[in-house]
Amino acid sequence: MPTIELNGHNYTVDEDGFLENPEIWNERVALDFASTEGVAELTEAHWKVINYLRNYYLQYGIAPMIRKLCKETGFKLNEIYALFPSGPAKGACKLAGLPKPTGCV
Repeated sequence: MPTIELNGHNYTVDEDGFLENPEIWNERVALDFASTEGVAELTEAHWKVINYLRNYYLQYGIAPMIRKLCKETGFKLNEIYALFPSGPAKGACKLAGLPKPTGCV
């Protein structure tokens, strides 16, 4: 598995840059990975999405459907894309430390 260094921390990632071991995730990981997804600063809105994704994953073992993410967080899809330019599946899930969602290309 490839390893990347972000802000002095080393992370083992899959071929798409997703954290290989989701159980090591913490807020520092999200802050470190933000720059890889074009996110300069994590705002309260970012954390709302990240924490929702993280909690859903811990409860169900998978990422939620995008429709559910929007409904539960109150954000419209275009707002999610404004927060995470590479999208909810690639960008938001990566910052939340989730494995690459099924169907994510």
